[in-house]
Amino acid sequence: MKQFLQSEEVKEMCRFAGEVGIRGDLLRELRFKWAKEKMEENDFYKSLDRLRDEKEAKGEKIFNEQAVVAEDNPRVASLPKRKGKIKYKIYGLDLSDPKWAEAADKIHEREEMVWPQEPKAISGRCKLVMEKIVSLKMEDDPSQLLAEWIELLQPSRVDWINFLNRLEQQNPDMHLKVAELVLSEESFQKSITDYTKLIDAYARDNRLEDAERILKKMVETGIMPDILTSTVLVNMYSKAGNVARAKEAFESLRSYGFQPDIKVYNSMIMAYINAGHSTSAELLMSQMGTRDFKPSEEIYLALLWHYSHRGEAAGAGRIANIMQFEGFHPTIESCSLLVEAYGQAGDTDQARTNFDNMIKLGHRPDDKCTASMIAAYEKKNLLDEALNLLTQLEKDGFEPGIDTYTVLVDWLGKLQLVAEAEQLLGKIAELGEVPPLKVHLSLCDMYSRTGFEKKALQALGVLEAKKEELGPSEFERTIKALIAGGFLQDARRIHGLMESKGFAASEQLKVSLMASQSSSLRRPTKR
Repeated sequence: MKQFLQSEEVKEMCRFAGEVGIRGDLLRELRFKWAKEKMEENDFYKSLDRLRDEKEAKGEKIFNEQAVVAEDNPRVASLPKRKGKIKYKIYGLDLSDPKWAEAADKIHEREEMVWPQEPKAISGRCKLVMEKIVSLKMEDDPSQLLAEWIELLQPSRVDWINFLNRLEQQNPDMHLKVAELVLSEESFQKSITDYTKLIDAYARDNRLEDAERILKKMVETGIMPDILTSTVLVNMYSKAGNVARAKEAFESLRSYGFQPDIKVYNSMIMAYINAGHSTSAELLMSQMGTRDFKPSEEIYLALLWHYSHRGEAAGAGRIANIMQFEGFHPTIESCSLLVEAYGQAGDTDQARTNFDNMIKLGHRPDDKCTASMIAAYEKKNLLDEALNLLTQLEKDGFEPGIDTYTVLVDWLGKLQLVAEAEQLLGKIAELGEVPPLKVHLSLCDMYSRTGFEKKALQALGVLEAKKEELGPSEFERTIKALIAGGFLQDARRIHGLMESKGFAASEQLKVSLMASQSSSLRRPTKR
């Protein structure tokens, strides 16, 4: 019976039943039923063979008697001898060649991989142990339960795959831990695909150290990264911002003779952009063009964003021209980034030209784009032009938002127009928005320089509460404003906080601090 349970015809019927949704005890009963039918069929044909053998034996006995009678008149009758090997040809192919036997063996091996054997039925104590593993917490160690499960089931690779798939669905956290332990099991029959899947899973969870540990373990076993593994590594290191390792994995693809696909190119370009290597990003984009790969609009916008935030107007203009040449139409986002780039560079005229062109293209300026234009006017202190622009936009239905008000508060604060700045604060409150960090920085600067001690310290308290968000430029501006307003003790305290964050003071700030220590300035009286 066991022979027929393992026959190919019964396995094929079980696979088909499994595909249509039959599982568990019903599938087991059907398997036994089909095996029994196969056994009965085999017994039937064996009985036919016995009948045939008996008939042939009787015929041979009669033939021998006739041969004895015919010995008096012998006749010579024989077939010609065949020379060479038998050849089987189908549609011109000589299938008698030994290479076709090797091909058949390889096809059989591949079929076993495509249609693997069914996993063993899990029941009794083995099932209980499996349920315990599935219910484990992240901090638990599954080693002992896993060893007990292996001893009870004696799993093959198909059993391992079935177990890991269930664990991934029901307990994803424990799945990665067990999948790593399984790599050391001989019955799992690990391959490079198993290592790559585990590295990719750790990479998607931003667990860079775990992914590198699996990569090291893979290399130690003598398995070198292939194209899939290298692709995963490029994406992982690009996402983590490790440009050097991403570039190493990217170059390894070429060393293997493989050409990166467009996804790998995009990941590598984004890694260069995030690291500030805009030249390398553009060079890689030109290499994509030689392979007839077209960078996506998101890649161009990311590079345009990089140039605009650095105030590199030439680079931003070059990318905008390339985008138009490649067939990407100007959007409100690309136009806003161009306005910001020229504004940061201090080219107010070019910023206004791009702002007007955006309106001509039918795009209505949003709050962020308008704030960039106002900030460009702030660079040149052109307050009248900025107010005229706001008046014109408000006539066309524009309503200033938090970004525009933030720029105006900062500008009016620098001009020490306290009443006007506080009026804009009231409008921010009417919007129901929480004032951003830059507003509190502007208020601390303004109140310190104008001598409003209570309001200055109140704004300073907010900045100290958000010290994790402060950069070196924000620290320096705050310290300089406190020194200018005579708040020397507060200035020294903020300077100490700045150093504890690892930021070094500029030479100008150091001179100001030294001068404040030797001066006899008093803190201003409350106003």
